Amino acid sequence: MIGDKKAIFFDIDGTLMADAFSPMPGSAVEAVRRARENGHLCFIDTGRTWRLVRGIFDGQAEFDGYLLGCGTMILYQGEVLAHSSFSPGLSQRILGALERYRIDAILEGPREVFCRTAEEIYSDYFRKYAEKYRRLNFPDYTGAEGEYDKLFARGDTAADMERFREEFREELEFIDRGKGFYEILPKGCSKAAAIRFIAEHLGIPMENTAAIGDGNNDLPMLACAHRAVAMGNSTPEVLRMADYVTGTVEEDGIRDALQWLGVL
Repeated sequence: MIGDKKAIFFDIDGTLMADAFSPMPGSAVEAVRRARENGHLCFIDTGRTWRLVRGIFDGQAEFDGYLLGCGTMILYQGEVLAHSSFSPGLSQRILGALERYRIDAILEGPREVFCRTAEEIYSDYFRKYAEKYRRLNFPDYTGAEGEYDKLFARGDTAADMERFREEFREELEFIDRGKGFYEILPKGCSKAAAIRFIAEHLGIPMENTAAIGDGNNDLPMLACAHRAVAMGNSTPEVLRMADYVTGTVEEDGIRDALQWLGVL
């Protein structure tokens, strides 16, 4: 039982870090350190899988646990508490449908992330998006079957994506990320479901929880937590549901948010 200590759940991109390749600002590093020093629990709650999180905070900040891939994997103090993925049959069907409906996707798993080569990507828009990840040397889809827990996807046309969504509507969760992009997950997974799981596992009262985020895939966790904090760069949907709007991470937004939550 945690008692009166708070559990704070942080998104990564646009929240703890300005973008996918920036370090945490010093004010955010110090604020997380002080919150944990004061006895509070700090968790990552991110759309990234472990492959895209492993090592990125080394030398910066320590966290009590990681809620990964929009709730597909939950780590606490180095132990895997839960892991949800696609069945082998569903994983195979998804790969076939991506080709049939001309869907571009990055396939994200705990051990590896898979992306088609630039020549194999259907749309110029997605090709430009994927280019920034080339430095990470993701393999192509060879060997991806059964090795990915979620997708970040965009159809060549909106109609292509709608046909894909219709086929898997009863089997998958779809999170609209805007501009035609979707995060696609096993049914029942979300950042909110991960918060409820870890709160129950550790005996954390929900009234002692807070979440900090900026994007639409953060909406479930912000609605789930007792206190919702929006970063200054948040989408309009996130700003509307926030109990408190802080600055951007570069504007010391994490420090100000944790001060507002009373954990510093």
